[in-house]
Amino acid sequence: MTEIHQKATSKTKTIIVFILTIVIGYVLFIIPDIFFGVTKINGGKIGINLLFIALFQFFSIVALLYTSLKILKKDFSYIGLQFVNIKEDVLLGVVFGAIWTILQFALIIPNTGGINRADIKGMLGMYDGSLIGTFSFIALGVIGGGITEELFNRGYFINVLKDVFENQKMGLWFSAVLSIVLFSLGHMPISALDWFDILIPTVMYTLLFIITKRLTASIVAHGIYNMTAILLTYYMYFN
Repeated sequence: MTEIHQKATSKTKTIIVFILTIVIGYVLFIIPDIFFGVTKINGGKIGINLLFIALFQFFSIVALLYTSLKILKKDFSYIGLQFVNIKEDVLLGVVFGAIWTILQFALIIPNTGGINRADIKGMLGMYDGSLIGTFSFIALGVIGGGITEELFNRGYFINVLKDVFENQKMGLWFSAVLSIVLFSLGHMPISALDWFDILIPTVMYTLLFIITKRLTASIVAHGIYNMTAILLTYYMYFN
């Protein structure tokens, strides 16, 4: 009876900590966006400010996850941050990131509006034409997106939530699907094309994480796509 009560308490604690972490995490992600978007300090969401956004997201989210995992008596290896099979994982990430980049910029984007697409217009508004501005944009895509989002939306979300299920396999897939849906909604898709553009890579990153049981491949794939998308959009559409 005591063992059953302890398990129930442990799961209850995990659920509470998980929900609080996810809510606080989403708030931390949007704080710098709102700050620069509203105040327009130094031009708003452009140039060096993009680096500040990336660094704020990274350090605040890592601190949040560290605290949450410590409360749950876990560490970052528990959520898939494991430095084993690095070469294989990096290769997987590079291949899948490159494939999605090629599909988007060679086929999908040119045939669905190109420079007139809302997402391309949004990206173009974040370039200032300078080297430091472009570097800062890449930092936002790689650090804020590729690393921080994978730690939070893939590693933490899936591995912590699945543990509250008796059936681990069911818990894994439920957590994975829910993370895909919430991550996609967080990018505020409006049209069918928006959903397609976010769902395909999100499913890909999630499958890489589930198959390897590590974050390396999904981080590399996500970072590679974000970086190349920023560079190619600049090269193809920025005047």
